[in-house]
Amino acid sequence: MTRPSQRPALQCAGRLLDLSRPRIMGIINTTPDSFSDGGSLYRDSALDLDRAMARARAQVDAGADILDIGGESTRPGASPVSSQEEIDRVLPLLERIVAELDVVVSVDTSNPELMREAAARGAGMINDVRALERDGALAVAAESGLAVCIMHRQGEPATMQAAPRYEDVVTDVCDYLRQRAEDCVAGGVVRERLVLDPGFGFGKTLQHNFALLAGLERLSSLGLPVLAGLSRKSMIDKVLGRPVDRRLAGSLALALFAAQGGAHILRVHDVAETHDALAMLHAKEHWETL
Repeated sequence: MTRPSQRPALQCAGRLLDLSRPRIMGIINTTPDSFSDGGSLYRDSALDLDRAMARARAQVDAGADILDIGGESTRPGASPVSSQEEIDRVLPLLERIVAELDVVVSVDTSNPELMREAAARGAGMINDVRALERDGALAVAAESGLAVCIMHRQGEPATMQAAPRYEDVVTDVCDYLRQRAEDCVAGGVVRERLVLDPGFGFGKTLQHNFALLAGLERLSSLGLPVLAGLSRKSMIDKVLGRPVDRRLAGSLALALFAAQGGAHILRVHDVAETHDALAMLHAKEHWETL
């Protein structure tokens, strides 16, 4: 398992996250239309905060090191939501998690207003699929002092899977993230707070996704932590022919491949199962200390 020695930890506001082993980011979608679990936290067309909090608590108990709250779906074909609607979906749950659970809270957003409000309420990380490219996002992220994950994508959610093309997907993604990281540092984000995400499934074909997975060590070699989000994605269906609710085995396999390729953070739906799979990988690689 590749684990770059120059980045043993990530500063997430007031918390230091040890990255000497892969960490688990649990997904909590407060949306009615996410591809995997959209609407599962809703009751009578409204977000059930108690149900969402129960999921958050269960994920922490199962081994999540980070909880990633998202209020806008970024699945292929997704429609945007208003800034206020996204804020209303995310902030009440964030406030309860910060008050009740001992965990780093990440906000999955491209919305500068939500970034600012989340930072003020105790979030530790911004996870932005648009890599702080929206107007004002970079300045807000820099001012917040939070850890920031910047992701590669090709196109916007509504159209990104139409016809993605690359000269060389690994080189292109690495070049983009290297340059974007430099732009973020120039804009005031401290380099030691940056995380890179190759954006599996965001403007990539099946072949592109597996090429990125096979070449993940090249991204790790840039000297910044790497986040991999492969859980339940359609690439599993394209190989195995499995619907979303039958992709656990494929998700676990991809999580282990990503960890072996040097990923520091794994963004997953199935926290307990991923925790156990990573524990077995660790035992296999460190059997002499058992």
